[in-house]
Amino acid sequence: KDNKTFPDNESNKQDPHVGQEDENTDRGNWSSKREYMLSMIGYAVGLGNVWRFPYLAYKHGGGAFLIPYTIMLAVAGLPLFFMESSFGQFCSQGPINVWKAVPILQGVGITMMLVSTFLAIYYNVIIAYSIYYLFASFQYPLPWSVKDCNSTGLLDCFFSKETLCCISIAYNITAAALNVTAENQTCQNEFTAGQSPSEKYWDEVALQRSSSMNETGPVVWHLALCLLLAWILVGAALFKGIKSSGKVVYFTATFPYVVLFILLIRGVTLEGAKDGIEFYIGSKSNLTKLTDSEVWKDAATQIFFSLSIAWGGLMALSSYNKFYNNCYQDSIIVCVTNCGTSVFAGFAIFSILGHMAHVYQRPVSEVANAGFGLAFIAYPDALSKLPISPLWSILFFVMLVTLGLDSQFAGIEVISTCLQDAYPKLLKSKRGIVTTAVCIVLFLLGLPCVTRAGIYWVNLIDTFCAGWILLVAGLLEVLGLSVLYGGNRFIKDIEMMIGSKSTLFWLWWRACWFFITPVILSIILVWSLYTFTSPTYGSVAYPDWGISLGWCLTAFSLIWIPIFAVWKVYYCCCNQSCCLHSF
Repeated sequence: KDNKTFPDNESNKQDPHVGQEDENTDRGNWSSKREYMLSMIGYAVGLGNVWRFPYLAYKHGGGAFLIPYTIMLAVAGLPLFFMESSFGQFCSQGPINVWKAVPILQGVGITMMLVSTFLAIYYNVIIAYSIYYLFASFQYPLPWSVKDCNSTGLLDCFFSKETLCCISIAYNITAAALNVTAENQTCQNEFTAGQSPSEKYWDEVALQRSSSMNETGPVVWHLALCLLLAWILVGAALFKGIKSSGKVVYFTATFPYVVLFILLIRGVTLEGAKDGIEFYIGSKSNLTKLTDSEVWKDAATQIFFSLSIAWGGLMALSSYNKFYNNCYQDSIIVCVTNCGTSVFAGFAIFSILGHMAHVYQRPVSEVANAGFGLAFIAYPDALSKLPISPLWSILFFVMLVTLGLDSQFAGIEVISTCLQDAYPKLLKSKRGIVTTAVCIVLFLLGLPCVTRAGIYWVNLIDTFCAGWILLVAGLLEVLGLSVLYGGNRFIKDIEMMIGSKSTLFWLWWRACWFFITPVILSIILVWSLYTFTSPTYGSVAYPDWGISLGWCLTAFSLIWIPIFAVWKVYYCCCNQSCCLHSF
C-alpha cells in the first residue's frame, strides 16, 4: 500500500528506532558488532558466575570440577548456544515468531517468554538488594560489621534523629535509604548464637525477614524504593531498544571485569588468601569426586543456566543481527568468555574468603556459602575486615548491580520483542512506550518480593521457574530443530549466513544436535525430578500452599506447549493440509 494513499495506516509508519544504515528496515539492527557482542557477554555473564560457580567448584573437588564443567560446555552448552543464536539470526524474529518454522512447537516460544517474565520479576529484586547494600556501603564502619550500639562511627547517627546532622553530605543518600529500618532497630550487645553480624544485618535490617512465608507483613519500603530505582535504570537503558542498550553495555559489560581484577589483586595480597585459593581450585582438588553422578549433574546444570539457554534472550538479541553475521564465531567467543569469567571470579572470591577464614580461625568451608549467603553475608563480612572497607564494598556491589542489569536488559528485550513481533502494526513505532509499560507492570508484580516475606517469594520463583521449565524448553528446542524441522535443513540455513563448511566441520554439531545433547538434557531432567526435595530457605520450610503455588507457576509456563500443539494439529486437520513443517 502507498503511504500517500493511506497516510494514517500504522503498518506504514517507520519505526523511529530503525537507522538509515540498518539492513532490516522493519526491526532494525545493532549499531555495531561490538555492541552485540558486549550485550551477549553481559547477558551470559551474570550473578551466577560470581556466587554459584565458585561454590560448586569447591563443593565438588576444586580443580577437578573443571573436567566435567569443560566436557558439559562442549556437549551441551556450545551446541545449544550456537543453535539458538543461529535460529534467531536466520529468522530475524523473537522467541515466539521463530517457531513458525515448526508451528507445532510454537508453545515453546510462549514458555520462553513467560520464563523470562518470571525471572525478570525476581532478578530485579536481587539487583535491588545490591543497590541497597551499595547505599549502605557509604558509611564507616560498614553497618554489618558493627556488633553493638556502642560502636563508634556513622551508624550511631541513624539511631537518633537529632544527630543526623553528623552525617556529611557524602552519606546523605545512604541515610535516606536506611533511616526507615534504623528507627525500628533496638540496641543489642549480644547476637544470636551462631549468627554473625552480617547475617543478622541481612535478615533483620536489609530484609526485615518474617519467620515464614505465611507472615507476609508490610512492604519493606527501602527495598521497594531500590526496586523502583532498578526498574528506572532498566527502562532508561532500553527506552530506544538495542540502540540505547547497546551504548549502556559499554560500561555494564566491562566494569565487572575491572572490579574482579581489582578484588583479585587485593585478595591475593591478604594473609590466608593462599588457603582460600587452594581450597577453591588448588592442591586440595579431589579427583575421586569425578565418580559421583551429582558432580556431573551440577556441572551440566551450571553450564546450561550460566549461558542463559532456553530463556529466549539469545534468540531475541541475535534476531537484530545482520543476516550474514558469523554467528558460529560469536557463539564460541561468548561461551568461552562466560566460562573463563566464572573461573576468574572464583579466584577473586576465594582469595578474600581465605583471608576471612584466617581472621576467624575457621576452615574455609565454614565461611563459603552459595547464592544469597555468599553475596550478601559471607563476602560483605569479609570486605568489612579489610582496610578502607567501604571502598571495597562499594566496588563489589557496583559490580553486582552491573552484572544483574546486563542480564536484565536481555530479559526485558525478550518480552518487548515478542510483543512487537506479535503486533507489529500497533507497536512497531512505540518501542519506548512498550518498554515503559513492561517495566511498570513488572515492578508492581515484584512488590510481593519486597515485603517481609519477600525472600521466600524470590527463592520460590527461582526454584520452580528457573529449573525444569528451562530443561524442557531446551530439550524440545533441540529435538524440534533437529528432527521436526530437519537438522540437515537447519545446517543449510546456517551455511546461507556463514558460508559453506566441510562435512568434517558439521560432524561434531550433528552428533550433538541429533544425539548427545538431547540425551544429556533428558538425563539431567529425569535426575533433577528424581532427586527433587521441597525447597527451604535456610532452615525455614515452605508451607504446603507455597509448594502448590510453585508447581502452579511451573504448570502455567509449560501448559502452552501442549495447548499450541493440539491447536496447530487441529487447525491443519481442518484445512486438510499438514503445516507441521511450513514456515
